[in-house]
Amino acid sequence: MNMETRKKGFWRRYRDEYVELMRLGFPVLLTQLGVIVMSFTDTMMVGAYGVEQLAASAFVNSVFLIPLVMLSGLAAGITPLVGALFSTREHAETGRVARAGLQINALVSSVFTLVMGGLYFFLDCFGQSDEILPVARPYFLTLLTTLIPMSLFNAFTQTSNGLTDTRAPMYFILGAIVLNIVGNWLLIFGHCGFPELGLTGAGIATAVARLAGLVGIYVMYRRARRYAPYRATLFGPGHLGRQRVKVWVTSYPVMIQTGVECSLWSVGAVACGWFGKIQLAAFQVVNTIGQLGFMTYMSFGVAVSIRVANYCGLGDERGAGDTTRAGLHLNMVLATLASLVMTLLAHPLIGAFTPDSAVISAAEMFIVPLVLYQYLDAAQLTFINAIRGTSQVKPLLWIALVSYVAVGIPVMMLFALGLDWESVGVYYSFDIALLCAAVLAGLVFRNLKIENRK
Repeated sequence: MNMETRKKGFWRRYRDEYVELMRLGFPVLLTQLGVIVMSFTDTMMVGAYGVEQLAASAFVNSVFLIPLVMLSGLAAGITPLVGALFSTREHAETGRVARAGLQINALVSSVFTLVMGGLYFFLDCFGQSDEILPVARPYFLTLLTTLIPMSLFNAFTQTSNGLTDTRAPMYFILGAIVLNIVGNWLLIFGHCGFPELGLTGAGIATAVARLAGLVGIYVMYRRARRYAPYRATLFGPGHLGRQRVKVWVTSYPVMIQTGVECSLWSVGAVACGWFGKIQLAAFQVVNTIGQLGFMTYMSFGVAVSIRVANYCGLGDERGAGDTTRAGLHLNMVLATLASLVMTLLAHPLIGAFTPDSAVISAAEMFIVPLVLYQYLDAAQLTFINAIRGTSQVKPLLWIALVSYVAVGIPVMMLFALGLDWESVGVYYSFDIALLCAAVLAGLVFRNLKIENRK
C-alpha cells in the first residue's frame, strides 16, 4: 500500500469523527475563548490597577481553583449518563438523571461554601506578603457567594452537552462574560459614577455575571421547545434514589480527580508566593496566557466525552476509540498553534497584562515550560475526557494521585527549592505531572471495555 492510499484510508476513517467533533466542539470552543477574553481582561484591568491587586488576585484565585474545578468535575459526571440515554431516546429517565444531578450539585456546592468560608479566617497562614492580604480578603468573600450559582449552572450546561446541545449554553456564558467585563470596567476603576473598588469590584462583577448566567439557562430549560421532552421529570415530583446513586457514582471520582489535579496548581501558586510578589504576579500572567491552550483543548475534550458517551449507549467500542483518536489529532494541531502564538508573541502578550518591567522579565522565563505544557495538557485532556465518556471513571482517582501528588508535588519542591529554579521550576513540575497523567490515562482508556449501558 503506497503513502497516498494510506492517507486516503486514514482520512476516510476519521473524516466523519472530525466533522462531528468540530460540530460539538466549536460552540464550546467559542465559549472557552470568551472565558479566555474575560480572564485576559480581568488580569489586564487588575494588573493596570496595581501589582498588589494582581498578586492578591493570583493568590485568591489559586485558593478557589480547587473548589471551582472540583465542582466543575462534579457536574461533568452528568454528561456521560445523559449522553448514553440520549442515544437511546429515553427522555423521561434523562430528565430524572438531570434533576438528580442538580440536587447533588446544589448540596455539594453548599458544603464547599461552608468549608471555604471557614478557610477565610486562616488566609494569613499561607505565607503570603502582608501587603496583599487586606486586598485579598474582600475579594475572597465576593467569590465565596458564587459557588452555588456556578455549580447549578454547570449542572444545566453538562446536561445540555449530554443532549448534544453545546450551542445553547454558549450564549449564556458569552452573555455573562460581557456582563462581567462591563462590571469590571465600572467597578474596578469607578467609571460612570460607580464606586472605585479595585479588586473587590472585579469580584462583585463576577458574582453578578454568574448569577445572571444561572437565571438565563434556567429560563431556557423552562421554555425552550428542544427541552420540552425532559421537563416533566426534570422539574416534576418523583423519587430519585436510584438516579442520585448513579449520578454520584459517576461524578465523585471526576470531582476528586479534578480537585487533586488542580491542587498541584494551587500549591504552585502558593510556592511562587514564597519568592515574592513579582514572581507570584508573573505566575498569574503566565497562567492566564496558558488558558489560551487549556480552554481550547478542553473544548474538544468535552466533544470527545459526548461522542464516547453516545457510542457507549450503543455498545460501539470501535466508534469510541476512533472518536478519541480523532480528538487527539485535533488537539495536537491546536497545541501547535497555541505554542506558536505563545512563542512568537510572548513579549507583547505579557506586556498587555502589566506595565511592570520586573513582572514582564520574570514571566518571560516561563515560555519554554509553557510550550511543553501545551502538548502534554492536550494529550491528557483528550484521554481523561474519553474515560469520563465511558462512565468508568474510578481509574481517574489513582491517575490523579500518582501524577499530581506522588510525582508532581515532590518534583515541584525539587525543582523550585532543591535546584533553586524558583517559580520557573514550579512550571516545569507541571510538565512532568502532565506527562505522567497523559501516559497513564492513555493506557487506561486503551484497556477499557465498552459495553452497552442502556
